[in-house]
Amino acid sequence: MTIMAKKLPLARLGVVGGGQLARMLAPACNNHDVQMTILDPYYNSPAGKVAFDQIEGELDDPAALQLLCERSDIVTFDLENVGTDILVALADQGIEIVPAPAVIRLIQNKFDQKCHYRDSGISTAEFTDFTEKSSFSDVEAFGLPCVQKTHTGGYDGRGVHIIRSIEDWENRLEPPSFIEKFIANGTELAVMVARRASGEIVAYDPVEMVVDPELNLLDYLIAPARVDANVLKLAQELAKKTVESFATPGLFGVELFLTNSGDLLVNEVAPRAHNSGHHTIEACVTSQFENQLRVCLDLPLGQTDLQGYALTANLVGEVGYNGRPVIEGLDEFAKIANSHIHLYGKDECRPGRKMGHFTLVGDDHNELIRRLASIRDVLIVRGDTPQ
Repeated sequence: MTIMAKKLPLARLGVVGGGQLARMLAPACNNHDVQMTILDPYYNSPAGKVAFDQIEGELDDPAALQLLCERSDIVTFDLENVGTDILVALADQGIEIVPAPAVIRLIQNKFDQKCHYRDSGISTAEFTDFTEKSSFSDVEAFGLPCVQKTHTGGYDGRGVHIIRSIEDWENRLEPPSFIEKFIANGTELAVMVARRASGEIVAYDPVEMVVDPELNLLDYLIAPARVDANVLKLAQELAKKTVESFATPGLFGVELFLTNSGDLLVNEVAPRAHNSGHHTIEACVTSQFENQLRVCLDLPLGQTDLQGYALTANLVGEVGYNGRPVIEGLDEFAKIANSHIHLYGKDECRPGRKMGHFTLVGDDHNELIRRLASIRDVLIVRGDTPQ
């Protein structure tokens, strides 16, 4: 057997975006002696505070992206709202970028993404394009209620509008957008998938996502999802098929709908670490961030086995406050066994802004939900200035 020797530091990893996802990638980089450089427009970004280096620049600035590539052996992403044209050109010149920028560009446009699923034989909700000429009669003919989504720019519930009536129509989003069937009373699932350039692919156990109806973003997730074991297996298979269709290495968060009739439909995909994989830090053999780094370094992927049960809840800014972040109830939280907090290092807190998350691990779904309720009574993140 030949044992390969690698020089240290192992690599220079560039990350486009300096938010919480890049911040949580830093421990895996440190463990592997990988020097992480961040590109972010804001000085002292969440990831910049813990990275080897940070370049200040816009995420669509060709000069800044070129500089990041020059300082990196491999480049990956904290978010997908980036300048893909220059990245496609740099990849064509031989710069190693994971996932492929052409796939990032495809995923940026949710309508193109939906068309890709349809053309690839991947189950997704029925949809149609929505233009300036579209009328309420067209929407009624398609079927109410329906969901309007902007082609680009939507995230964390933004760029999504449910149309149930003429009143909702009056408040519709501006084109370009599309409409898709509303999945009534469905269960929202998500599966994290990692794929190497060699084709090696692993999927984590599906999680159940519970969405805050007011903020329209993830409130908490439960792992594994509370669905039949056969559905869990089918969800993993569909998620892997979806990622395989992109034919690129990367880490992907695949969001799914489970309909009342038992059908699994792909909603959308994030080509990066994802909120639905945060529990993997404490609850899985290998975290999503460790496997994201292994994909970038083309190392064998780690086991994804879930060890017990887990619940992860977002910590968002409290309504009624702005300013420098303040946390209440941390002493009480620290007394709770098998509870883990991650604060994102953001310098400003606004109502509804993601400021951190916490993960509970245990032996039973119901026990975790009971613990969640008690924690929510004491653990609060808010700004230091009342509105």
